[in-house]
Amino acid sequence: MIVQLRYQFRVYPTPSQQVELAKAFGCARVVFNDGLRVRQQAREQGEKYVSDAELSKRVITQAKLTPQRAWLGEVSAVVLQQALADLNTAYRNFFASVTGKRKGRKVAPPRFRSRKDNRQAIRFTKNSRFKVCDNGRLRLPKIGDLDVRWSRELPSDPSSVAIIRDAAGRYFASFVVQTTQDERLPEADSKVGIDLGLTHFAVMSDGTKVTAPKFLRRAARKLKRLQQALSRKTRGSNRRKKAVVKVARAHARVADTRRDWQHKLSTTIIRENQAVYVEDLAVAGLGRTRLAKSVHDAGWASFTAMLEYKAARYGRTFGRVDRFFPSTRMCSHCGRINEKMALNVRSWDCPCAAAHDRDHNAAKNVLAAGQADNGNDRGAQVRPGLVPAPRGEAVTHPHAARSTRSVEGISVL
Repeated sequence: MIVQLRYQFRVYPTPSQQVELAKAFGCARVVFNDGLRVRQQAREQGEKYVSDAELSKRVITQAKLTPQRAWLGEVSAVVLQQALADLNTAYRNFFASVTGKRKGRKVAPPRFRSRKDNRQAIRFTKNSRFKVCDNGRLRLPKIGDLDVRWSRELPSDPSSVAIIRDAAGRYFASFVVQTTQDERLPEADSKVGIDLGLTHFAVMSDGTKVTAPKFLRRAARKLKRLQQALSRKTRGSNRRKKAVVKVARAHARVADTRRDWQHKLSTTIIRENQAVYVEDLAVAGLGRTRLAKSVHDAGWASFTAMLEYKAARYGRTFGRVDRFFPSTRMCSHCGRINEKMALNVRSWDCPCAAAHDRDHNAAKNVLAAGQADNGNDRGAQVRPGLVPAPRGEAVTHPHAARSTRSVEGISVL
């Protein structure tokens, strides 16, 4: 099985290299916006859809010959081509969503990129002949050799690398690699169902309870102070720009710590269990309720995505139970479905004389439902095939959570 992985490392460009990267970010953004503008104008004038080849010819090849866009030749042509590739992908996703070929939430049409966006990125493919040198530096065309902080080795030669600048002013190199090496873990006897929540981040069907870390809540005091200081700065001043970076760094610290903790927990669960089943939660819907801040702080979607691609990578079984399955109201002993219960009801008794902890009972029902669905004869695919590269890899922070999982009553930090 071919597995596609993404490895992200911190890079430290010199001041002159930062200038060259800023040029590349700007040129890629201009090409993207020019291509989007050409297609919008063609649609408004009733002309046919501009093809990918014709668009590349107009906004790159011919544009370089004009005085207004002559500076596009100062950056690698691959960066410009990849910017158009992103635009083409955005249009294909939009058309597939409109026609119903793409499942899930509706996809909006592509929008213009802003120079004020907090995140800027460019991508190099093999055609650009980027290279990881023997001394560990990353050589990029028209930019130079970047200093990379390697935390591990790449399993194979990367097919592409994206250079990312985040809101905190940090630079990252994100490599995409494909590997076919057998990384299957030894067979395990245990299977687990997981009930995700807010009081406890995860409750396992074996009774283990993982305390919710609440990284954003713990950093709220510092974030409040920094955001208050930002609001007092004059718009457009240099001090306001510095305050914006301080706020972005504080948020980045929270996100990095949460991601690092989730990677450790998900890896432990995959290593210890042969099959993992979770409930398919409607995170987008819960994010519009009064619990929105706590829901986004928990990061359920990113955690389940980690479980899914790690299960495929290491030869485990992963399944999602339908979100309408009454895991909380069903008795795991007799199967009786009770009426809806308020959130403050943490334990309940079934008429069959079974006493249940709300979350533990739900986890056991999720495990039973996942096993039943995995063993059906309808050809349902539970284990995914080709695994897409996750949007973010673990970014180790010196003060990140050091404990992989925490039992009830034991702090995660």
